[in-house]
Amino acid sequence: MGVIINIFKLPELRRRVLFTLAALAVYRFGVFVAVPGVDRNVMDRIVDQGSGGFLGYFNLFSGGALSQLSIFALGIMPYISASIIMQLMTVVVPRLEQLSKEGESGRNKINQYSRYATVGLAVVQGYMMASWLEGQNTGGQLLVLEPGFGFKMMTVLSLTAGTCFLMWLGEQITERGIGNGISLIIFAGIIAELPSALYQLFQKAQDDPENFGPMNLGVLFAVVIAVIAFVVVMERGQRRITVLYAKRVVGREMFGGNQNYLPLKINSAGVIPPIFASSIIMFPTQIASMTGNPMLQKITSYFSYGSWAYITLYVALNIFFCFFYTAIQFNPVDLADNLKKQNASIPGIRPGKRTAEYIDFILTRLTFAGSWYIAAVCVLPTFLQTKFDVPFYYGGTSLLIVVGVALDTAQQIESHLVTRSYEGFAGPRGPRGRKG
Repeated sequence: MGVIINIFKLPELRRRVLFTLAALAVYRFGVFVAVPGVDRNVMDRIVDQGSGGFLGYFNLFSGGALSQLSIFALGIMPYISASIIMQLMTVVVPRLEQLSKEGESGRNKINQYSRYATVGLAVVQGYMMASWLEGQNTGGQLLVLEPGFGFKMMTVLSLTAGTCFLMWLGEQITERGIGNGISLIIFAGIIAELPSALYQLFQKAQDDPENFGPMNLGVLFAVVIAVIAFVVVMERGQRRITVLYAKRVVGREMFGGNQNYLPLKINSAGVIPPIFASSIIMFPTQIASMTGNPMLQKITSYFSYGSWAYITLYVALNIFFCFFYTAIQFNPVDLADNLKKQNASIPGIRPGKRTAEYIDFILTRLTFAGSWYIAAVCVLPTFLQTKFDVPFYYGGTSLLIVVGVALDTAQQIESHLVTRSYEGFAGPRGPRGRKG
């Protein structure tokens, strides 16, 4: 309670927290603004029938916007897909690679290209969704009230505008609020579905008390708590590399000679890999389901949610994006050069090339462990749901995103508190993981 009081004692932090809460409230309000010309009750039944597959998975990441046929039905996924494309192109396109090395101005240009790509992807996905919605008018079921070109145009404009607004809102939260705006929007959408998930869980327990009695529910919640605790431990875990600063004399004063640490996290990529992996898996399935192409549907059927092909591909994508994003975030050569410029060295390692090789060796081992940790956490609940019919609505990706975003946001709030000499979340001594 004292920490919350301290948050509202700081004017700047108070403004940032209140702005973030207000922006997320606007997002949740927009979820209930429906696309014109559709029957939301019919759509809710369609999504409910497919809750165990792609529709339920997509609806979870959109924060329930799909079942409401909201203007936010596409969610923030087009922006994430565009960001993936631009980051991959940064590696292979020399012009983009040069821009990425130009500092803040280069990154701003790449972000601008990502925004343009987001609009293009949103238009394509919006048209596919409009066509798919019209295809649901079968068997006396009237989802689209007046199908035709006008409906498609209105749907594409509404969904594209909704995605662009979410993209802008996420950037505003990052700049003027607290935490990463895009991650917080996904976080808020997942958390908003928690009451419904708990209701479905207890409803199934009432309908099938023999298989899901109090004992089984207790075991289920114990597993969830254990997974959350494991995620917290791994997210806080880090490998500290000792760094010694050489002594130097300036006038009559001696500087340096102290010892510090270079902290490398086990999971340097954060929640980006599961978000990227989910987006890549969902995009082809979304295209196949909305276009109705038999060939695409046959291909994507092999990668249906919970199948071995799906699990294998999901694990591979998580591992790939862990290494890919870590390679973008950390450059061992640049770290070694910065240490050399600061007259710092790692004990027993020569400065320069040998230091870069040593840091790369440590970072590769940490990323290997972190990638398998992320893959295990993301796949385990999915495996339990599909193979053992465990009635838990949340998958590992959702769990990892919720815990990871909560930890990152809490760490940013704590940084503001510690900077202003207030106690952090861990008390007056600071977080335990930072003790030297």
